[in-house]
Formats: sequence, C-alpha cells, structure tokens
Amino acid sequence: MMTYTHLVVMGVSGCGKTTVATAISKKFGWEFAEGDKLHPAANVAKMSAGHPLTDEDRWPWLDKIVEWIAEQDAQGKSTVTTCSALKRAYRDRLRKAPGRILFIHMVGSEELLAERMASRENHYMPPSLLPSQFATLEPLQNDERGFFLESELPLEEQVARVVRVIGPMPATA
Repeated sequence: MMTYTHLVVMGVSGCGKTTVATAISKKFGWEFAEGDKLHPAANVAKMSAGHPLTDEDRWPWLDKIVEWIAEQDAQGKSTVTTCSALKRAYRDRLRKAPGRILFIHMVGSEELLAERMASRENHYMPPSLLPSQFATLEPLQNDERGFFLESELPLEEQVARVVRVIGPMPATA
C-alpha cells in the first residue's frame, strides 16, 4: 500500500507560506491548497477586524485542512498546503490526516515579515496581528517531522532545500 506525503508549509503571517508552497507543488506536481481559503467566513471577518483567532476558532479550520488532505490521500495524491500551525496542538491535530505529514516551518524576523505584510494587497490579515502570531508561535520541535526554512532566502534556494531534505521523489514513505 502506497503512503502519500503531505507537506504543511507553516509559520506566521507574511513568512512566504503561499509562495513557497505553490512553488513546491509545481515542482513535484502535487495538489495544492491555500489553507487561508479553508477558513470559515467568521474567522476571516474576525481577523479582518484586527482580532486574533482563539483556539476555538481554529479547530474547525484545522479539521477542514485534515479533511482536504484525507480526500486527496484517498485519491492517491500527495499534497502541499499552507497553515500557520502556530501551536504544537494545532500540528498534532493536522497529524491526524492520513499519510506522511511533514512540516516546513518558515522562519524570518518580525521586521522582515511586517515589511512584507505592509506591502501586500488583497489580504485580510492586518500587520497589526503579527505580534500576536509571534507571541502564540511554538516553533517546530525536534520530535516533529519537518524542518525550518528561512524566509529571506530566494525562492529557488528554498525549493532546492526542500528537494534536498525530502528527496526528489517523496511520494512514498
């Protein structure tokens, strides 16, 4: 029986999750989901108003991501998705999805990410929430499957590092 790989590109807002995840999905030919698009409308409204989400707000969203991964896995597809996954408990919830779940923790300075957030358009997450995300963040731990990836690296270097770490043909465990 084939085991499929599911990459979760994680980190605080503005770290480059979507850019990196899109490039990785294209490189491997895997299905891609923008985790932000799976948020319930109430979560988007709350964040748009400048209010951080609570754990209770996040559980249904995390469950939607798990459902999406499970659907893709059942169809025989490996995936790449984005999700802030700021707390270990959130990553534990995501690990309930089938297959091999690996986290790519995007890291960067608060100054760099605030600058990126201030310059992007059409995003509901205001830069004012970045400090609350850093305060909530529990970095990826040594016993969790995954690795850190620096946000300031050029995209080509980021993708090359992913290939080096997980291998060129990671569909099976």
